[in-house]
Amino acid sequence: MSHNPIRPWRNIERRKSRQIMVGNVPVGGDAPISVQTMTNTLTTDASATIKQVIAAAEAGADIVRVSVPDAESAKAMHEICRESPVPIVADIHFHYKRGIEAAEAGAACLRINPGNIGDATRVKEVVKAARDHNCSIRIGVNAGSLERHLLEKYGEPCPDAMVESGMAHIKLLEDNDFHEFKISMKASDIFMTAAAYSQLADQTDAPFHMGITEAGGFVGGTVKSAIGLGNLLWSGIGDTMRVSLSADPVEEVKIGFEILKSLGLRHRGVNIISCPSCARQGFDVIKTVEKLEERLEHIKTPMSLSIIGCVVNGPGEALMTDVGFTGGGAGSGMVYLAGKQSHKMSNDQMVDHIVEQVEKRAEVIEAQRRAEEAAL
Repeated sequence: MSHNPIRPWRNIERRKSRQIMVGNVPVGGDAPISVQTMTNTLTTDASATIKQVIAAAEAGADIVRVSVPDAESAKAMHEICRESPVPIVADIHFHYKRGIEAAEAGAACLRINPGNIGDATRVKEVVKAARDHNCSIRIGVNAGSLERHLLEKYGEPCPDAMVESGMAHIKLLEDNDFHEFKISMKASDIFMTAAAYSQLADQTDAPFHMGITEAGGFVGGTVKSAIGLGNLLWSGIGDTMRVSLSADPVEEVKIGFEILKSLGLRHRGVNIISCPSCARQGFDVIKTVEKLEERLEHIKTPMSLSIIGCVVNGPGEALMTDVGFTGGGAGSGMVYLAGKQSHKMSNDQMVDHIVEQVEKRAEVIEAQRRAEEAAL
């Protein structure tokens, strides 16, 4: 639960799901909602793939998925899994042997569609490999690849068809006494996605992997994902998520965290609160925020920073943030620290000064956190 006793209208009651492990990352239960992305390099190019995995991990990714379309890719997974700083999910389609090979190579999770990898014997072999190598499974249901008999039954992809597909796949794993699985219900249509997840939530306690598949480019995909995933997360549904964009995987991670931060479900790095700017601004808000976003990427400590161009809303916003800067003076603005007015700073020196103040505040917050942990 996202619990806020002072502002109860911000509380989110999370759906109760069972917890599984993806490597060393807990998914479900009361675990933090984890953020995922997927590499887009050729998996056979292990060096390039590892480099992309590391970049995603540095941006905050808890889990990274890698496609394993052929035997050569499965061989490369040995090196990729060994060098990765985060658990690797092997993306498997159709060929059950790739799943077995990926489990043997060290994958922490197999993304499969049990109905697509063959008969019950082949499903059993994949499950055995997953169990033998302490590997979890993600059942991946996608509106674009539903079974033919379901399309004939329902006439078109729809939430009912997706849920029926998902429950059938769950049964395949449970019939093999395998319960270390999560499930996703993805569509490019946000209405279909939200309805499918909501319906499935009433039928299983399996943890949910969330996503709006094929959401589009950076801007359009971000908006669709924020609406679709935000709606579900706000209602308490979701245990791990990927924002699917036609963009750099690092951008997927950043947007994923921004969605979670906006709902108070995850806190990492600096949350910048800034105005859109107008004729009242005492400095160039847009360029300043762009510079600060880049300069503050290294800060992992959860904290807030307000950058407001004038005194209409600036002081009020600064009262609620760790560090704040409000414009309005003749070539200078007011710096706020821990919600209190502190000192003036010239506009031409403000960026360097704000970075310095954020870094100092981060050190204070981290020291407080360590002290609290030591006192437990």
